[in-house]
Amino acid sequence: MLIQRGGLKVVAGLGVSGVSAVNFLHDKGYRVAVTDSREVPPGHDQIPADVQTHFGQFDQELLLQAEEIIISPGLDPKLPEIQAAIAKGIPVVSEIQILRRATDKPIIAITGSNAKSTVTTLIGLMAQEAGVKVAVGGNLGRPALDLTKDDPDLYILELSSFQLETTSHLNAEVAVVLNISEDHLDRHGDMFAYHTAKHRIFQGVKKVVFNRDDSLTRPLVPDATPMQSFGLNAPDLNQYGVLKEDDGTIWLARGRERLLKSIEMYMQGTHNVANALACLALGEAIGLPRDSMLETLKTFKGLEHRCEFVKAVNEVRYYNDSKGTNIGATLAAIDGLGAAIEAQPGKVLIILGGQGKGQDFTALRDSLSKYAKLVVLIGEDRSIIEAAIQGTTSIMHAETLKQAVEVCQQHAQAKDVVLLSPACASFDMFKGYEQRGHQFVACVNELN
Repeated sequence: MLIQRGGLKVVAGLGVSGVSAVNFLHDKGYRVAVTDSREVPPGHDQIPADVQTHFGQFDQELLLQAEEIIISPGLDPKLPEIQAAIAKGIPVVSEIQILRRATDKPIIAITGSNAKSTVTTLIGLMAQEAGVKVAVGGNLGRPALDLTKDDPDLYILELSSFQLETTSHLNAEVAVVLNISEDHLDRHGDMFAYHTAKHRIFQGVKKVVFNRDDSLTRPLVPDATPMQSFGLNAPDLNQYGVLKEDDGTIWLARGRERLLKSIEMYMQGTHNVANALACLALGEAIGLPRDSMLETLKTFKGLEHRCEFVKAVNEVRYYNDSKGTNIGATLAAIDGLGAAIEAQPGKVLIILGGQGKGQDFTALRDSLSKYAKLVVLIGEDRSIIEAAIQGTTSIMHAETLKQAVEVCQQHAQAKDVVLLSPACASFDMFKGYEQRGHQFVACVNELN
């Protein structure tokens, strides 16, 4: 699948993936130009000097001269300048599309509203520890086109709905949509458009993994396509799931075969059991040795800001789930930790709030009623959240994250869990979820 060198390639939008696309295409000998609405876009100093640049606004004339437009995932294809190019028949594609053309190596493709970074990192580690020459990136870590420098035997890509909406016929070796819940409706418009974008990952797929607990993840693919499911219930033959003993022991299982006690995993919580099962199914699809994968599960500590254990203070455990920027992620954290401590007995005290992105927060009601002792609300949309969850449990407000942590400490008792999982974007109070998470960890470390 050789790239056809010829006409002008225009990269729309710089930033990390835009810089990667410019440099990749330039290195391959294309004529490349780049345009961005920002006067000084991030990464402008990391592209070759002979690349034509138009900053300060999107250059409509330049876009209409393009043979092909490579659009950065942060840019909405519905922008008038992009739509004008589409109307003229100019292809608009993602950097993922360029990667697919540039390599014939197999791709594991992973998307979902939540857990995709954890699953991508974990299956990458499983492959690496099994001796596979693997490159991991995409929406996570390194941009997809930078991975080509490694000349790997296998690509493992985390893909966002933004990347997928301009990607066609990815032809992945195996693909999974881990879960689907409300997110990015401010960009996609409604759940149908969001779901449609996610499911583009299955175009031309050779094998499928799906979550049988979430019917929205099962694709419509040809009957001959091998499919394997995972879920948090007893699995059918050749599927992945959990088997429970009378004493409460939970086993990760394939069919009737018990593989690993969940307590032997470093990552705890039922949501992480689901992530582990997804990885075992993906690994099986590409032939990774099962024993090696199970060993990786015993040591993998999870990712920073993803239900990350910070420390225990007076037998109260504190978890940083700042990456929980939508309702689905927060539900996974509440349910996963809540179920794990219910028998101790313990309750969850949760810090919620920020920019709500138009989500329906009533979806949190059942889990809060079941597992939460206290909700502390922060940020721009806290009044919207309060109206949606009123009557589920005690609700308090805090002006700062530090104050929210202190309020939680005052109300927590031994065996409880304090959880930062805001279900919201962070830009009203922070530069991003990382800064929010780091501040939470700093506040927790000050407690005694």
